[in-house]
This record gives sequence, C-alpha cells and structure tokens, in this order.
Amino acid sequence: MYHELLRDATFWSFLFAVDQDLAENRRKDGCSCGGRLHGANYPRKPRGPGNLPDEYRFRLSFCCAQDGCRKRVTPASVRFLGRKVYLGAVVILVSAMRQGATPRRVGELTELFGASRRTISRWRVFWNEHFPKTTFWNVARAYLVPVFEIVDFPRSLLEAFVRACDDRDGWEKLLRFLSPITTTKGLEIKVSDDRGQPAEDARRRF
Repeated sequence: MYHELLRDATFWSFLFAVDQDLAENRRKDGCSCGGRLHGANYPRKPRGPGNLPDEYRFRLSFCCAQDGCRKRVTPASVRFLGRKVYLGAVVILVSAMRQGATPRRVGELTELFGASRRTISRWRVFWNEHFPKTTFWNVARAYLVPVFEIVDFPRSLLEAFVRACDDRDGWEKLLRFLSPITTTKGLEIKVSDDRGQPAEDARRRF
C-alpha cells in the first residue's frame, strides 16, 4: 500500500533534496526589491513517521540582505503543507484513505501517524471546502480535468499522479504540483461581492 513508502527514511531524504532544489531556484530569483536572499531557515516540529531525518526540524527560507527591506521569502515545499503540523504527504494519504477506507484501515493509519479523527476531519474540510475555491486550483484544474476525472479530493489527485505504492516519481510530481499551496499566497481564495462578481482575493490560512 501507499503508506509503506512513507515508512521509508530514504523517501523523506529524497523529498528534502527536492525542497533544496526548489529553494535554490527561488534564491536565484532574488527579492522583489532586487536584493540578494540569504539563508534564514525557521524551525518546524512536523508530525508523521518516527524516522524523519534531522533536516525536517526546519523549513528552508530566506531573508533579503538589502538594508531597509529584510523581507522574508519562503519558497514552495514538497515536505510541508503550509502551516499544517503534519507533513504534506501524510495529510494527502490519510485524507485520501479516509474516502472509502474501512474503519480498520483508518484506525491503522491513525495509529501509524498519530493523527486523531478530529484532525483528519479538519483535513477533509480543507480538501472538500477550501481547496476547490483556491485561485491555484481554479487555474491548475485546466491542466488535469481534460485528462483525469476529479471526483474527490485528494484521492483523485493521488490516483492521477501516483501509479503504484512505491512510485517515488509519482509522489514527487504530485507534491510539486501542489507545492504552490504550501505558501500563504498559494492559498488565496477568490471571493465574490454581493452581486456575484469576482472581488479582490481574500487571503486565508489553514
């Protein structure tokens, strides 16, 4: 099953290497003010498998070196899903398995990753109610819907990208695809005014 891969310590090291690549590409772009970006990682205490590498104690981030700016710039990530405590891959897998999974399987996943039923319920609200409304999904769906049938989140996405339980490349593609929502900007939601017309983007954090 999918969760066997998440028990593999090398898988998490692999995702850290992908994060390093994303971070380096963002660093090269520099700050919006034109200044250089210096390393300014911040600590994280993620929940998930018990065999996480030490690199998971922090999230890669930068700070502008320009005096008068000092803006923090945090690149997208394939490890962390925004501010959620649990790792992105765990949130996706457990939420997907919650759809149609037997009570025994849900219990196994809960025990494996330590996520309570209340926590899983919050994840389901995120995928069902918030994710479909994000600006990211309203743009990205155009690339998937003609090819894949999107029935439920995140199960449909998992099945579309990850072909087998040990499909590491599939996981990378899925997590890279979702990486824009790991930043605050990526979770912007387009709201409408009283007349049903699009209003300014409302930024929400989940």
